[in-house]
Formats: sequence, structure tokens, C-alpha cells
Amino acid sequence: MGSPLDTLAKTCEVRPGEPDDAIQGVTASYVASPSTVAEASDLMRAAAEQELTVVPRGAGTKLHWGSPPERCDLVIDTRRLGRLIEHTPGDLVVKAEAGLPLDDLQEALAGSRQQLALDGLVPGATIGGALATATAGPRRLLYGSARDLLIGITVVRADGVVAHAGGKVVKNVAGYDLGKLYTGSRGTLGLITEAAFRLHPLPQASAYVTATAGDGAEALELTRALLRSPLVPAAIEVDGPGPINVTVLFEGVAEAVPHRAEAARELIGGEVADEPPAWWGRLPEGDVLAEVRAAPSRLPAIFEAEPDHVRGSAGRGVWHVALPAGGAEDTLARLRRHGSAVVLSAPDGTRLDRWGPIPALPLMRRVKDQFDPGHRLSPGRFAGGI
Repeated sequence: MGSPLDTLAKTCEVRPGEPDDAIQGVTASYVASPSTVAEASDLMRAAAEQELTVVPRGAGTKLHWGSPPERCDLVIDTRRLGRLIEHTPGDLVVKAEAGLPLDDLQEALAGSRQQLALDGLVPGATIGGALATATAGPRRLLYGSARDLLIGITVVRADGVVAHAGGKVVKNVAGYDLGKLYTGSRGTLGLITEAAFRLHPLPQASAYVTATAGDGAEALELTRALLRSPLVPAAIEVDGPGPINVTVLFEGVAEAVPHRAEAARELIGGEVADEPPAWWGRLPEGDVLAEVRAAPSRLPAIFEAEPDHVRGSAGRGVWHVALPAGGAEDTLARLRRHGSAVVLSAPDGTRLDRWGPIPALPLMRRVKDQFDPGHRLSPGRFAGGI
């Protein structure tokens, strides 16, 4: 058996790791950049033979999310896997490689007046990164999240075997829906290399209505009024505190959108605009950032927990919350009384329970054992040290 670098270099482009390749203070020994699925397969097989730990990386926009890796021998950079493989406008289906930036995909689809109805919360994010972290933006209310839009996936397992799922074959022999399983797995189960999505037509028109609420209870009432109406909002987002903005998005045919927006303005007050507010679809700023998931009715309680900033989907009950640097642990505990609260990012060395209680952890460990028996993929990055 040769040196790790010599062995890896036989599969694709490989170089020694540099300080900029560090993941939350953990420096990678090597960085590899496969350009095909076959190269990625050979690379993963070589890493398994050398018993190297592996951390996938796309554009690197969310590498600071989650826990630091226990060890990082090899970073696999997917950006050379950045091709649009197939777009079938008549079937509203697209297939692309994991390293393709979401923005580039949307630009390519726009020529056919189509879209992947997935909002990128972090500029520059890739398809693989969006799937691995299960991110979704404001329009999750109408269109769902990444796992709802995903119809097919190709992954390279820890041993280098290429696995496909999707179309008429949506499950592997173990009975897992691979698409849903890998979405949100944070690189701990395999390397995502390709994905197929169902698409939606681009709307002819869109409009935003923004009203102001005095507190979380009033923001909830405005949200409920919109959800109970026949207006079919594409998104309802809140941003606060002080004051709390409630913004609703309408999309559709050019003749109907202005009427729906005006009806919403009469219902909740505020103003109609053609463009979103500056904060729309962006994460709040803060040293400690958490994602809170709870029943939409818990919106007042989220604000009462006294975070620095709350922003997210009032209709779906998914909020991104900036925690106070000096009292993050106490605020996190208050938030977890009402739902789940996962710390996405925090300064290196911050000692927080990033994940909180996870009832499904025993099952997650069994899945990890089956898909990555050597625990070499993104070790320690996910809940429970998975």
C-alpha cells in the first residue's frame, strides 16, 4: 500500500490541505476534486482502503454549520461536479451534479420559464450543499423543502459503491427512501454526486405585502388571517423583534396577483411592493445562529424567549434565530421548551448543546452503522456524535 497522497492521486486531482481548508479549526490533510462520478467512486474506494476520514465540501458556505469533525483526513471538493446533466421542460424535470450552484441552475432553467422552487438561504450554495443541510427558504410554505422537490439521487457510499434512487426505483433493498435519507444527513452517510428535481413554471408576476405587528401574538394573528383566507400565499415570513414585520408573497398569473395582494393588504394592513424587503430569504446576523422548528402557534413563545433576532416561516413554523452571545445557553433552553432548536453555527470553541434532545437518535445510529460501518464520513459532525 502506497502513501495516502499517492493512492488518492491515482483517482483524480488531489493536493495537500492548506489552512483555508480547515473545518472549524480541524485541518484537512488532503483535498481531492473529482470531475466525474466514476472518479468520485474511485476516490471513495481509495479513501476506504487507506482508512481515511472524509468530509464533503461544495462551495463551503455552510461548513461552519454543525459540530466540528473529530478528524478530517480528506476533503472532497465537489465543485468540478458542476454540470447540468439533463433538463426535460415538457416533464418539468431537471438532473444536475451536486457541485452546481443553485443560482446557476436557476439561470439555466429560466430560459424555459421554469424554476426549482427552492430558495437558497446562503448565496453561492450548491445543490449538494442544499441537500446535505436540508435548507429551504421562504417558499417552503407553498412548494415544500428540498426533500419534497427531490425525485432522484446518486450517491457514492463509504466503500466507493455508486447507488442510485429515483423514478420508478425510489428505495434501496433495505427499504430506505435514499433521497429523504440523504437530505439533511450532513455528509455522514455518503457523497451526494447527482440529483433530480421536479420543477415548477416561473410565475408571471409576484407581489409582497408587508405589515407591522406589535408583538409575537399579533404577528401570529396576521399569519392566521392569511392562512385562513383563500389567497394562497407562497410564503409568510416574519422578521423581528422591534418592530415585527410580517411579509406575505403572492405568485401567479399577471391578472390575479395584484388583486390577491390588495385583498391581503385590506386583510392585514401594510403596504404592497413589487420587490421583497432587504431581509427576505436571508439568515439573520449573529455569532450564534439556531434553527427552531415548532408548531406555528408557538410564534409568540419564540419571541418571548428573548433571542436577538427571529426570521423565518410563520406559516410552516421554521425560524432562524440569532442568540445573544452572553446568554445563548439560557435562550436555547427556553426555545427548546416549545420545539426543536439546533445550533447551526457558533464561534470555534463555543460550548453549547448544539442538537438538544433527539428521540430518533438510536435509529439514526443504526442507519449510520449500516451506511458507514467505519464511521469515516464526517465523523462527529451530526447529532449524537454521528
